[in-house]
Amino acid sequence: MKFLFLFPCLLITAYGEAQLTTKVEWTEKTSMPASEIIYYNPSNKLVWANFKGKPQDPGGRTAAITMSGFGYAASMHSTGKAGELTVQVYCFFNKNKSWVKPGKTTDYILAHEQHHFDIAYIAANIFIDKLQSAVMTPGNYNVLLPRIYNECIEVMNAMQDDYDNETRNGQETEMQSKWNKFIDDKIGLITK
Repeated sequence: MKFLFLFPCLLITAYGEAQLTTKVEWTEKTSMPASEIIYYNPSNKLVWANFKGKPQDPGGRTAAITMSGFGYAASMHSTGKAGELTVQVYCFFNKNKSWVKPGKTTDYILAHEQHHFDIAYIAANIFIDKLQSAVMTPGNYNVLLPRIYNECIEVMNAMQDDYDNETRNGQETEMQSKWNKFIDDKIGLITK
């Protein structure tokens, strides 16, 4: 009798641990209003007209703010014993939450802000790489997927902070040049 009970449990465990095929793709179809969002495209750079928000600290030292990030939507489909996890990834710039102060619309500042958007794209690609190397199962993807996403958000936030701290928000031109090269090289490797 123990044997008969143990056998169905083994089948359920084996199915629960079956690996899912993970399909990752870029998307520009999200619930965010299209009029407020620009999706990342390496060949399309930001322009000052994209910054539609109102400056939050008119008297402060910050010249501009870029609100960007990345997200995902996931769905799982199974047929019999096979399962496929589809993850759609997007990287975005929010026009209404990004702003620039009057008189600060220089090419130098715009390049600094573009690199904030680029950092979000770099982090989104780290997320994709981690997803493609993760072993997803029907029993773990609901926990593993958000964990990987949150880890990559932390990487992005740390890189954004390091970028602003080391360049002093773009005021240290020598450090800005080093970051420009670092970010451009990373983007170049991704788009090859």
